[in-house]
Amino acid sequence: MNTEDGARYSAVVLGGGDPGDPFAAAHGVSVKPLIPVAGVPMAERVLAALRGSGLIGRVAYVGPTTPALDAQIDLRVTDHGTLLSNLEAGVEALRGGVGLAAGERVLVVTADIPLLTAEQVRDVLRAAPRDAGLVYPVVTRQTCEAAFPGVKRTYARLKDGTFTGGNLFVLDPALIGAFLPRLREVLAARKAPLKLAALIGPGVLLRLVTGRLSVAALEGRVSALLGVKARALVTPHAAVGTDVDKGSDLALAEAHLARPPGS
Repeated sequence: MNTEDGARYSAVVLGGGDPGDPFAAAHGVSVKPLIPVAGVPMAERVLAALRGSGLIGRVAYVGPTTPALDAQIDLRVTDHGTLLSNLEAGVEALRGGVGLAAGERVLVVTADIPLLTAEQVRDVLRAAPRDAGLVYPVVTRQTCEAAFPGVKRTYARLKDGTFTGGNLFVLDPALIGAFLPRLREVLAARKAPLKLAALIGPGVLLRLVTGRLSVAALEGRVSALLGVKARALVTPHAAVGTDVDKGSDLALAEAHLARPPGS
């Protein structure tokens, strides 16, 4: 699909989850993305934002679906059990059939950010640097708390500010084979401080935990670690970093959706 700015995007939506998740079970669904938010499953809201942006061609959805979701999905993909395995399966599904066009990038988004809007999707995609193999949006704490008072997020304090990570990112699918093995290694080491320090570098890790690491320095280290050029994108859209993981998140999302437009 050619977009109005000449870019091309397909999307992988990560809608899997633990079938035994008590949060999902409490709402009578098999996985969290199918929980209704103001009467509409959160995954359905995410898909509507992608389709409404006008910048997304095909959508591969990884995880259980419903008939309403199927109407917005081009490719259904079985849940492979882990985030990275699902990411890989989704990209491979897009490569199958008609394949991905030369230069086409992939937007990867989790299905549990129901406050995402079509306008925000357009803004992120248009702002994403074209010279990076991996673009990861981040949101400042000030932005999150101004948009959604009372929201609870995990933040990292950097030299440039305090940020939370987004729940979507843009990648060059041609490079996925280069960075996935290293990313798996980093995730496997995340609860082993000595191993993680060896991977990231003790100096970088020390600056990170003491808030003296800049966004640019972090980009450089992540790029070196993954073997692809990685860029952070500071976005003004708090919804990008606001997922629904628990009852208080659900109440916050429903309260926000109940507000009159523009209020």
